[in-house]
Amino acid sequence: MTKTSARAETRRPVGVRPPAPGPMLTTVPQVTAVPGDPLPTAQRAGALPADTAPVRVGLFLLSAQFPGQTHGEALERTVRSTVEAERAGLDSVWLAEHHFVPYGVCPDAATLAGLLLGRTRRIGVGTAVSVLSTRHPVALGEQAALLHLTSGGRFTLGVGRGGPWIDLDVFGDGPGAFEHGFPERLDLLLRWLRGSRVGADGPQFAFPEVAVVPRATEPVRRPALSNWLGFGEQSGPVRFPRQRQDEEGLGEELTAAGRPVAGPPVVVACTSPGGVKLAAERGLPMLLGMHSGDEDKLRMLELYRTAWLAAGRGEEQLRRVTRQHVAAGVAQVDDRAAAARSTLLNAMPGWFEYGLGAHRTVDGRERKMRDPREYTELLCDLHAVGTPRQCADRLLATAERTGIRRFALLAEGSGDHEATLHNIARLGSEVLPQLG
Repeated sequence: MTKTSARAETRRPVGVRPPAPGPMLTTVPQVTAVPGDPLPTAQRAGALPADTAPVRVGLFLLSAQFPGQTHGEALERTVRSTVEAERAGLDSVWLAEHHFVPYGVCPDAATLAGLLLGRTRRIGVGTAVSVLSTRHPVALGEQAALLHLTSGGRFTLGVGRGGPWIDLDVFGDGPGAFEHGFPERLDLLLRWLRGSRVGADGPQFAFPEVAVVPRATEPVRRPALSNWLGFGEQSGPVRFPRQRQDEEGLGEELTAAGRPVAGPPVVVACTSPGGVKLAAERGLPMLLGMHSGDEDKLRMLELYRTAWLAAGRGEEQLRRVTRQHVAAGVAQVDDRAAAARSTLLNAMPGWFEYGLGAHRTVDGRERKMRDPREYTELLCDLHAVGTPRQCADRLLATAERTGIRRFALLAEGSGDHEATLHNIARLGSEVLPQLG
């Protein structure tokens, strides 16, 4: 484990953000960024265009079972990481779900989100993602509404179609749900989250109209200030700003008319042009994967823009929704860049080989697996791996080039419980203040 800095040992009360940084300097010293495309010196330290939103950093928690660990140990690391993320002042945590593989041992991200929302007061909790190809959209919609209403609006539902895995056979949905069933499933889910009565007459789902209970569009009761701070109950709802919302209310997607949509925010995992087009047509933000570098993100954003405008939406709406896209990545903070890379290269290749290698396809189709070490090296090159300043530079560079302001960073790449918590603490105390 790396040496603990004095700043990393500083602890704040649960739910309290670190102090806002002071005025930015007009000039800053020359810095060296991590490999990739560094932000020009004159633009670093949060000197982003005046019309952009702040950079918001969250965790991407896979509940990864590294070789030699139990399922319970992997899940406990996720729970403790969430509590530490709130203490460190991070914006959110995003939970993955997988079946039958040690790559991630959480089989239901929404269920785990319920636990974590109960363990925390301020931090946003989202799924990244709940797999619609193996879930009934109405059942998932009921879960999402429940979490939205009982958490004071802290829950975000991320959805995706998953992969062509054996899960499709086990849960009875078959390959068709993955290959061409996602649009119908997404539309039914959105109707459930935005309506009061819903029926269906499609190729996958057909049922008579029923009442939506609980209804996600009901007004959310915000937590009392004392409860938000973790000090106990206080009578009467009191609104208090959280880091995950700004004055424009950008925590929710927009209608075609540009108005915020009631109910829990929804984001869509996009790994293909078809997924990007679908998200844009529905007015939903994208969740982009860890393997995507800035150039990949820019290509996806251009596809999104084309589909967005073709759907009749305007440029101002596009600017606002761009701030809601979420980019997954990796974060490893150390006093030396070489030490940060070494930590990940020592642990992640074995986890990739052990975890991803366990996937089985639903129909025996051939699948190609990335070389685990080469993939780890790629992630180190693309993401926030290095000293605190290098990590901040990398995040600001991506924000400047792409306009994306929300990040979900995998911080458990060391595979070690205490080292993960230490890494999260340093993200909060040494990286966040440099993001402005």
